[in-house]
Amino acid sequence: MLGINKIIPADTNYPFMDYRKIFIISSLILILSSVLLLSFKGLNLGIDFKGGTLIEISTKNSDIAELRRILSPNFNDVSLQEFGNSETIIIRLQNETNIESIETVNQVKNLINDKVSEFRRSEFVGPTISSELLWKGLQAISFALLAILTYIWLRFDWQFGFGAVVALSHDVLFTLGVLSLFNIDFSLSSIAAILTICGYSLNDSVVIYDRIRENLRKYKKLELSELFNTSINNTLSRTIMTSLTTLIALFSLYIFGGEVIKPFAFAMIIGVIIGTYSSIYIAVPTLLIFKFRPQEEDNKLI
Repeated sequence: MLGINKIIPADTNYPFMDYRKIFIISSLILILSSVLLLSFKGLNLGIDFKGGTLIEISTKNSDIAELRRILSPNFNDVSLQEFGNSETIIIRLQNETNIESIETVNQVKNLINDKVSEFRRSEFVGPTISSELLWKGLQAISFALLAILTYIWLRFDWQFGFGAVVALSHDVLFTLGVLSLFNIDFSLSSIAAILTICGYSLNDSVVIYDRIRENLRKYKKLELSELFNTSINNTLSRTIMTSLTTLIALFSLYIFGGEVIKPFAFAMIIGVIIGTYSSIYIAVPTLLIFKFRPQEEDNKLI
């Protein structure tokens, strides 16, 4: 612990609020870029949300181009990609009707059987079910944001609640933008990652907000921007340590967890990094933007 404290000292005095305008403008540019990516490129929706058939195969020295040449004339919408190594390939067939999965899999087997050493797995989701899953996923994220806003408003003040939701929305939009940029599969596990990111980001913001509330009672004559700097510095070592230990676990999961878990781990890594940033440069400056008044804090619940 002593060695860690040398790297992350507990008595820092960084003027975070002096640079808030630079980081807020940078965040606005990043969020605008994410919105444009989501609007024009969109997310790479997986089988869970688009519907269709997914088949994982191990090949006999066959490349993707050769398999695509065989399958394309027989299916309207087929995509292939390597999965972990050049010998393992994922085949996605988008279906517009609820055809039987077994028929599709058998048709694929007949076409490429001599090119495949093993058919490892197959999954099927109908378009009706996939649309319902997407809607329920969006409902879950919206409900989480509303519940967070209500909780923070009751515990602190409306400016704190609004600041927390702004930071959460920032984290979610940025993470979705990165997933779109790198064409990462967006599935039910991605929804789970987004909800986990919301919880993580909220936890960081609440820790700083709690310290701000304590310091409001302790330093009643201190300017708000200076008080916010003090509060962030008071919790900085804790924030960085939490993020680092979480990232170590997530990178281990990403590297050693297998291909199926990689999209979840990747989204979480991005979310933890941007959540740590937003708890300092989005959640706290929002209080200044919306003219938080310290005297209102005396009447709030503890």
